[in-house]
Amino acid sequence: VQLVESGGGVVQSGGSLKLSCVASGLRFRNTPMSWARRVPGMELEWVSNIFADASTYYADAVKGRFTISRDNDKNTVYLQMNNLKPEDAAIYYCGYRKLGSRNYNYAGQGTQVTVAS
Repeated sequence: VQLVESGGGVVQSGGSLKLSCVASGLRFRNTPMSWARRVPGMELEWVSNIFADASTYYADAVKGRFTISRDNDKNTVYLQMNNLKPEDAAIYYCGYRKLGSRNYNYAGQGTQVTVAS
């Protein structure tokens, strides 16, 4: 399985970014996908999940500001981030959950998001 994240960058507080993650090597259409983030030196923080039926879940810290979506024809999961705050600055990773597993595997290289106050 390969996950390639992109779309990170530097944005002013209150701005927006849209992250993308292209997945290969898995049955994407049937696979639950996820975004998480990590500030260097801190634990990985879960951000959002999207399931095969397109149901979505969000961490309280991002609810109402972030939107996860997926395009099964492009094997891509997105994270639209609006009204970004300095505390959203982190490396963002996408992940997948294997069939029968309870855990997500955040296997990509990540994409850096920097929010200038």
